[in-house]
Amino acid sequence: MQGEARDVKRLLSDDAVAMFDALAQSTRLDAFRLLLRYAPFGLNAGDVARLLAVPHNTMSTHLAQLERAGLVASRREGRSIIYSARAGRAASILDLLLGELPRSADEGAGFPRLRPGEPAERRYNVLLVCSHNSARSIMAEAVLNREGRGRFRAFSAGSVPRGAPHPLALDLLRSLGYTTEDLRSKGWDEFAGGAVEPMDFVITVCDAAAGESCPVFPGHPLTAHWGLADPTASGGTEAQLRAAFLATYRQIAARMSAFVNLPLDTLDLTALKARLSDISVMEGATEMTLAARGT
Repeated sequence: MQGEARDVKRLLSDDAVAMFDALAQSTRLDAFRLLLRYAPFGLNAGDVARLLAVPHNTMSTHLAQLERAGLVASRREGRSIIYSARAGRAASILDLLLGELPRSADEGAGFPRLRPGEPAERRYNVLLVCSHNSARSIMAEAVLNREGRGRFRAFSAGSVPRGAPHPLALDLLRSLGYTTEDLRSKGWDEFAGGAVEPMDFVITVCDAAAGESCPVFPGHPLTAHWGLADPTASGGTEAQLRAAFLATYRQIAARMSAFVNLPLDTLDLTALKARLSDISVMEGATEMTLAARGT
C-alpha cells in the first residue's frame, strides 16, 4: 500500500510538471483559463484563437500541447474540433486556477457554463460607453454581439463621439473575423429617447465617460464601470499602437466572455452587482476602477 501511495504521488508530480510546463507560456495559460469558463462544452479552435487574438495555426499548436499535458480534451462535432478543459483533473493540482472553477454547489461557478444552441428566454440590451466611441466601446460592441449568441444585443456610444471608429480598431476586428460594416461612432443621447429599446445594462469602458453626467436612459438599466486604458493614447510607432489595440481587445474579450456566461436569470440584484464588480477588476483595469473596488 505504501508503494502504491508513492506511485500515485509520483504520478501526480509528473502530471503537475507537464501541466505547469504547458502553462508556462502566456497564450497557453490564457487559452486554458478561457476554456475553464466554457467548461464542460468547450470551444472550437477558431473561437479560442479569435477571442485571444492569436493566429489560428499558432493556437492549434498551443492547444495540441495543452492536450498532450492532459489539460484539455478534444472531440469532433461535425466539421469542427471542440476543445474542452479537463477541469476535474486540473483542479487536483492547479491551485492557482481554482478561482476559475466552481467553489461549491451552493455558490455556483464564478462564470457559469455556456450551452451551445440553448434558446434564449430573453434578450438583454447592453450599451457600451466610452467618451469618443471610437475604440474601446466599438470593440466591446463587436465582441459582445458575437459572443452573446443572440442572448445579448450590444450597442455603443460616446459622450463626445469622434464621428467615426478608429481605423486600427476596425482593422483589428476585421482581421479577427468580425463584421464591421454596421459599426459607427455616435452620441449617447441617441439612446436616451425612445429610438431604441430600453437598455438592461449601461457599461462604461473608459474613466472619462464614467466621470461625466450621463443622460437618463429608459428602463432603469444596471450600470457598471469596466475602465480600460485608451489604446489611442499609447503613442509611439504604428506597430506600438497596433500592439496597444491588441492588448485592449484581449482585455475586452476576457470581460465579455465572463459577462455572457453569468446566470442572469438566477442572480438577485446584489449578487449580480457583485459579479459585475468582479469582472471590472480583471487584468487591465485602470487605477480608477481598482480604487472604486477598493483593491
